Amino acid sequence: MIKLKLHKTKTDKELFYYFNAKDEKLFMYRHRYYDPLGRRKEKSKRGFKSEKEAYRQLLEVKSSILNGDVKQVENEDITIAEWLDIWYETKRVSWAISTQNDRKRHIDNIIKPLIGKYRLARLDSMTYEREFINILLEDYASSTVKMYHKLFRISVNAAVKNKTIRENNFNHIVIPDTTTKKTDNFLSQSDLTTLLTAAKTILNITNYSLLLLLANTGMRKGEAFGLQWHNIDFDNRQIKIERTRDYDGARSPKTLNSNRTIYVDDITLFQLKKYRSWCKKKLLSYGEHLTENNFVFISYTRAVPVGNMTINKSLNRMIKETGIKRITVHGLRHTHATILLSEKVSVPTVAKRLGNTAEEIHRTYGHSDDAADLQAVQVFTQSVHE
Repeated sequence: MIKLKLHKTKTDKELFYYFNAKDEKLFMYRHRYYDPLGRRKEKSKRGFKSEKEAYRQLLEVKSSILNGDVKQVENEDITIAEWLDIWYETKRVSWAISTQNDRKRHIDNIIKPLIGKYRLARLDSMTYEREFINILLEDYASSTVKMYHKLFRISVNAAVKNKTIRENNFNHIVIPDTTTKKTDNFLSQSDLTTLLTAAKTILNITNYSLLLLLANTGMRKGEAFGLQWHNIDFDNRQIKIERTRDYDGARSPKTLNSNRTIYVDDITLFQLKKYRSWCKKKLLSYGEHLTENNFVFISYTRAVPVGNMTINKSLNRMIKETGIKRITVHGLRHTHATILLSEKVSVPTVAKRLGNTAEEIHRTYGHSDDAADLQAVQVFTQSVHE
């Protein structure tokens, strides 16, 4: 490793500048201090593009040490993922087994994938809301998001108590109640066409194929994630849904009715054939062969089964790109059912297609959009007044 040649600045004797391999002038600080046990230590950081920023952080380090906050200085670079591991391993012995399992699953499958990379001491509340709370609200009820938020707050409070960080910036965040928005969680036919047309040119092949399948079948997101290639019968234009997959792995579908076989349109089947060819090439680039037991949807970059939040981010991106009404991923299922019902497809047929009962269809999709309402007015007027 090449040793950097450091040059002292005039601002502070512990502040330096140096030149990197690209001959860019960068800044760093090196602060020597004694910990509470009298051991000599050094805190340093480099890579600052301005002397002002390097000096500001040096002063923060000096201030923290003078105030006795040595732990905060030493743990400044600890990530949320690293802290959660420390907290879990330290505290789990005092929890019931069920609590241990639940918290471990939530930490590994929910918190870490979304915000685990951020530094614990540097994560601000607005970034937390944008990258964690808002993304979760796209796919979960507010009560579930509140549970995940509570778990994270508990872990951060432990960090404050341990003097790893100064304060918990997330105690006063309010999770909005999204329950009243569910009945409006669907798109019109024209908005769906706009969404899919734009997605075909903007999204990568994995995300577009997944979005198209969800919209054109009304399949649940977990059911799509659980599909394996042997579940798709291209000759008979059918897909067999026999499992769901999410953060907790693959398992049987949600209900007995969810285990079903549905017909698929030609556009979706053509895209899936095209996608299968892409998957074969992608897996071969990693020295692997596609088999009938492979999960259908794989990461565009790593060729592993696609992550749970991928489609959420893709849908949000397309909503911003097209300017259509905001819906959740589950809203694509809602849209599929709404369009079928507005086109006078029978309730039992829609129920069978979605893996619901007729009662559930009446209860969940018992609304009509403006186009259907207008059509109802026209039908009534024509039958009575003409």
